[in-house]
Amino acid sequence: MPLFDTTLLLLLEGYSWLPARWREAQGEMIRTRLLGQRAVVLRGPDAVRFFYDDNHVQRAPALPEPIKSTLFGHGAVHSLDQAAHRARKAVFMGLMTPESVASLVRETTAAWDEAVATWPGRGEVVLFDEAARVLTTGVCRWAGIPLGEEEAGPLAADLVAMVDGFGSPGARHWRARGARARREAWLAEIVEEVRRGSSQVPPTSAPANALGAVAFHREPDGEPLAPRLAAVELLNLVRPTVAVAWFLTFAAHAMHYWPVTRVRMNDDLDGTYAEAFAHEVRRFYPFVPFVAGKAVKDLTWKGEPILADWLVLLDVWGQNHDPALWPNPCSFDPQRFVGREIGPYDLIPQGGGDPAAGHRCPGEPVAVGLLEALAPRLAGLDYTLPPQDLTVSPYRIPARVTSGFVLRPVGATVPREPVAAQSVSRSASRSRPQVHPL
Repeated sequence: MPLFDTTLLLLLEGYSWLPARWREAQGEMIRTRLLGQRAVVLRGPDAVRFFYDDNHVQRAPALPEPIKSTLFGHGAVHSLDQAAHRARKAVFMGLMTPESVASLVRETTAAWDEAVATWPGRGEVVLFDEAARVLTTGVCRWAGIPLGEEEAGPLAADLVAMVDGFGSPGARHWRARGARARREAWLAEIVEEVRRGSSQVPPTSAPANALGAVAFHREPDGEPLAPRLAAVELLNLVRPTVAVAWFLTFAAHAMHYWPVTRVRMNDDLDGTYAEAFAHEVRRFYPFVPFVAGKAVKDLTWKGEPILADWLVLLDVWGQNHDPALWPNPCSFDPQRFVGREIGPYDLIPQGGGDPAAGHRCPGEPVAVGLLEALAPRLAGLDYTLPPQDLTVSPYRIPARVTSGFVLRPVGATVPREPVAAQSVSRSASRSRPQVHPL
């Protein structure tokens, strides 16, 4: 029986695409076509081990041009495999030490506290937008990237656009391309100035200075990165940090619909619950539906053939909602992570396996650390919610809270004219959100 190409269904169904294919599948894998190519889909901890073995699957050949031109950048570490990938990734791993991550969290929480102090005088605040600006300010301070106060908003908007446009055709995609081109040119110029000595690397409290580390990095052949490529990799440090705005907005969403989590957060004395809450936000809410690679040779998965050059997809969404791993997976329950040691092949919102050796995101500790620090601050704020649309559509990749989570700090002046983000039809309610296309 011929396999039909399901690319259009993916674009239409979003996160519902793979659950629908699993319901049609027989056995341990999905067989389909995607982007005109034969493809198989795997899931489960054994599948993660299989997928992240670069003797089985390589990521670089599977990266389509639209992803390179929006999310990752051409020539980025994500487009490398094996020894070349490990050599470039060492730069990132050197900047992700516990001391450096703690420094990034400190810079960002300081920026958060500065921003929150201004909120009561502003009436209503769109949390997603504010979080993006705060994260942009914090990560640039940490990285040593010069950024004026008035530049934080435009840079945050461009970084958000790069993430927001990777999974969609149309206007969002083209905004992402424009944002990437603009910011690569900007950072390439900064790199050249640093190398010439005409611009000193700004002081930073980070144990390792990201701007200097990337600007003066040399590849295995002894050559420095071309300025534009150095800019690509700097963006691959900054952009994922700003993407935590998605998770922080989801955190507010969870505390609204499951109010007990906010109470427990405020009662958390040692950070145990905050860490568990951070993991549950990353597990529960949709971000990356799957990751893809190509089979490097003819393979066998649980008795089923996978031929060389076939696309191999790892079902990230499905694994993070697998009832065999997570009882009651459609329930938001941070307690499931209290006292639980998380294996490298179980919770995979940012990939699986060893980040030093494979393609797992090296910035995962940053995402967890920032959520641990900022979610309790958010829980401690006194605010109300005006009417707005708090749905999280499973058909939009990447998913996000529709309204951006508009909040009104207690004591703030209510504006006469609602801001654009408030112009929504659905009122906030405490009914459970429909975010699971299972």
